[in-house]
Amino acid sequence: MPYLFLRGLTHSAAACLLLLLTACAEAPAQPLAVAPLTPAATAISPPAASAPSPLLSFEEWRSLLRSDAIAAGIDAELFDRAFAGITLDPKVVSSDNSQPEFTRPVWEYIDGAVSVTRIAQGRLLKAQHRPTLKAIRSTYAVDHEVLIAIWGMESNFGSNIGSHNVIRSLATLAYDGRRQAFWRSQLLAALQILQAGDSTVQGLIGSWAGAMGQTQFMPTTFNQHAVDFDGDGRRDLWRSAPDALASAAHYLQASGWENGQPWGFEVNLPQGFDYALADPEVRRSLAQWRTLGVNPATAVDANQQSLATLFLPAGHRGPAFLLLNNFRSILKYNNSTSYALAIGLLSDALDGNPGVQAAWPRNDRQLGRSERIELQELLTGKGYQPGPADGIIGANTRKAVRAFQQSLGLPADGYPSHELLQRLR
Repeated sequence: MPYLFLRGLTHSAAACLLLLLTACAEAPAQPLAVAPLTPAATAISPPAASAPSPLLSFEEWRSLLRSDAIAAGIDAELFDRAFAGITLDPKVVSSDNSQPEFTRPVWEYIDGAVSVTRIAQGRLLKAQHRPTLKAIRSTYAVDHEVLIAIWGMESNFGSNIGSHNVIRSLATLAYDGRRQAFWRSQLLAALQILQAGDSTVQGLIGSWAGAMGQTQFMPTTFNQHAVDFDGDGRRDLWRSAPDALASAAHYLQASGWENGQPWGFEVNLPQGFDYALADPEVRRSLAQWRTLGVNPATAVDANQQSLATLFLPAGHRGPAFLLLNNFRSILKYNNSTSYALAIGLLSDALDGNPGVQAAWPRNDRQLGRSERIELQELLTGKGYQPGPADGIIGANTRKAVRAFQQSLGLPADGYPSHELLQRLR
């Protein structure tokens, strides 16, 4: 990854180029996400090959970082306290490089995320925090239910905020991770949090990837969107539920949340429907979808001129959803469609709405990572363009799958099933 093409230069020359490159790297507006059910305010990035061994020793690297941090306004004494006794954490590097062969099917993910226990606890907390939630809605125009849903998904309502030393985790990733420039920006942002007095060195804890607090903000997101809603002078996402919920609301507001509008809703599709329309690039008004026979599975109150995309998370044999602008806002919090769908369904359940009506294809065999790579390679070999064979089923792969399905006269839902892989073979 970045900088490691400098192998063979002298340490001093490499250090100079390292400082130059990292100084030019922009901190992302929203950080990267961890695995589902633990991420937040983060965007999932594709797996990459493990980084080669760094050129500089950790001590040399830390010395260069110290100079940059001080130049950026971090107090030298604070830097030294934050890094006192800090060593590399091999478990963090292992987690960063982890590429599991199998992932849970979307229906299993939804089952866990929108559980009876979580719904019950969320409703109780919604009632307990109603005055705070009303004040947050008045300030940021974000609905109660989505905030409670995010709170539940990110930290089980504040009960699981992580226990990793954030400075150690981010220093490990910035030194030896796959994307040093990104992690370095997060590390400097974490030092800014300490400099601002929002946390102590001992209190700066989070996930292995540095996501912090009850809403699991990455440091750059914290600095941009965390707020002191309880008025105690600190943006305390670790111990203050009002600060955590209001910060999530501030983030969603900045992401274009439309208060009072649904995130989306389940729909029924007519016989003979053209499944190729289930493409994120195909956006039509709700009124236009209705003319195509796409109707809500249950009653829904939404502006009929709102644009929506059709989403088939498990292919044409599973449930179908129309996704509105608020779904996109949730994706900016965490760029995972499964995550955003879970947040939407959990928020609906907290509001007393029924769950998914259509049956999931629970007997479908999910493709492992190596099979997804094989599918991409086979599609490329047949003249389609799925993009790099990385095992990630993104927009390009779905387009290629859809084109192959159309060539066979199959429902062109873009879903990479095991049956489709067999046909490619």
